[in-house]
Amino acid sequence: MINEQNDEETILLKVQDTPPCPRCDGTTLLLAQFQNSWKNRRGEDVPGLKEAVLCPGCDHGEPAAAELLALFAVDDQVSPENMDVFGGLVAAWVESVRQRTVDEEALSAEFELWKRDEL
Repeated sequence: MINEQNDEETILLKVQDTPPCPRCDGTTLLLAQFQNSWKNRRGEDVPGLKEAVLCPGCDHGEPAAAELLALFAVDDQVSPENMDVFGGLVAAWVESVRQRTVDEEALSAEFELWKRDEL
């Protein structure tokens, strides 16, 4: 477990024994846990944590993930020699993951399938 810190938050990273990808069930290279918040119906901030995994199969098309995947392809582990580069790439990747939103159209379509017991 690696603990990356900046002025705003702590990002907990796990590079060994990471869970399978929730999208494809494939092997992942990295798990990040970071602060996340959302607004409730009253407009109040609800603090929490979010987890994201780096999956070579699912994430290769995203620019921030692709750079991090390239680092893992060259250096199959995090070491003192690549820690600075790794930290910068992880910060960019976490920020890109933080900006992801739910595809409401896909969610609605899946919900309709579920209601019809077709999922």
